Amino acid sequence: MQLFSQLELPVLLVDDETQILKSFSIMLRSSGIKNIITLDNSRKVMPLLEEKEVAVIVLDLSMPFLSGLELLAEINNSFPQIPVIIMTALNELETAVECMKSGAFDYLVKPVEKSRFETSIRRALEFCALRREVSSLKQHLLKGEIENMDAFSPIITIDKKMRAIFQYIEVIGCSMQPVLITGETGAGKELIAKAVHDVSGRKGQFTAVNVAGLDDAIFSDTLFGHKKGAYTGAEDVREGLIAQASGGTLFLDEIGDTKESSQVKLLRLLQEHKYYPLGSDVPKHSDVRIVVATNQDLPKLIAEGKFRKDLYYRLRAHQINIPPLRERPEDIPLLLNYFLDEGAKSMGKKKPTPPPELITLMTTYGFPGNVRELQAMVYDAVARHKGGVLSMDSFKDIIGSERASSKNTYPVANEDTAAYGAGHFPSLKETEEYLITKALELSNGNQGIAASLLGITRQALNKRLVRRKTEENQ
Repeated sequence: MQLFSQLELPVLLVDDETQILKSFSIMLRSSGIKNIITLDNSRKVMPLLEEKEVAVIVLDLSMPFLSGLELLAEINNSFPQIPVIIMTALNELETAVECMKSGAFDYLVKPVEKSRFETSIRRALEFCALRREVSSLKQHLLKGEIENMDAFSPIITIDKKMRAIFQYIEVIGCSMQPVLITGETGAGKELIAKAVHDVSGRKGQFTAVNVAGLDDAIFSDTLFGHKKGAYTGAEDVREGLIAQASGGTLFLDEIGDTKESSQVKLLRLLQEHKYYPLGSDVPKHSDVRIVVATNQDLPKLIAEGKFRKDLYYRLRAHQINIPPLRERPEDIPLLLNYFLDEGAKSMGKKKPTPPPELITLMTTYGFPGNVRELQAMVYDAVARHKGGVLSMDSFKDIIGSERASSKNTYPVANEDTAAYGAGHFPSLKETEEYLITKALELSNGNQGIAASLLGITRQALNKRLVRRKTEENQ
């Protein structure tokens, strides 16, 4: 599958007046759209389209040889996927209606304002990109293949949901639209953002910054930079991260914690693709892909008045939600092995052998800190390791203390609430029987792990099992 960018394909300008072509070309280049083709003869349009793919066509209505309306019909018939913007000096409602019925994307009357022209072009580019992305997504999902495995190699997983995310990233990677990545703390949001950049093929660098807690002045200075003398202490010109990441990707982590004034500036950047360094009244063009991430519930923040709705809809042009580790338990053995190897190498030790029951213990735990928490657990165990089989003590201590102190519960079975029939309130004995059975199921019969789940000692569990067996035999 050939990936694409809405700005890789050229914008085609068709007008019999060369001065108008030159003027509109300058307008587009000043707004950051560099790939432009101009034609002053309408008869050359169809042969060009047979040989070269374009993103958008801007077509003058009144031209010799072949009128814009005739050409519009031909383009719409042979290349219906290309949005066509009609431009004319005729401000006639009937003509405009006829053009729109013939498939025109937009209708502009000369002389057209620069902002109106730029907006129309960008809307057409976004429409083109979205249509191609949908088509590409269908083809990609039908093939079921991942073509850029190197870009995803830092992400250790065999989970189907993660594989589907990889396929989605391959489809949207080269789009210029923002990407919103959501997921719990430690789930790997920055790794996913880096994969988006690597798949995109953008030549600029990947730049990451945590924007949580930044006040508006620091946020602006960090992203936009400043001129010399912009404020007290600004003795030199400083480029912001947008300039540093030009042609690349800027990753803004913890976007849910930004101030409202900073949100307004980010929204303007996304809408206009321009920004002002502090102390400057001359705008600079932005050629950076924005990827953001948060572990917060943005719709909830919007309802509380803490996050702008318009910014949210701008950011979620493409959205990726990373499933927590507890929802992909098949990844735990892979991650354990990877972190054991990595931890041992970093500490100059021989890689320890984990006991088989360690995987069972881990799959009964909710991992509120996700992959980052698992990594910390393994590194701590490797640091304590002296020799032989890896001890489970440090894992049990961490998991036990987390369970004792955490107010969060992570359900391990969806059928728990339906364990008893409707209208029946279980007795203490029934509840104990059910919990013991369930704990033994989750621990694959390991009484030590089952006792840990129940919050009792192994000896106490063993006494209850002996008592239950005695009662069954009576």
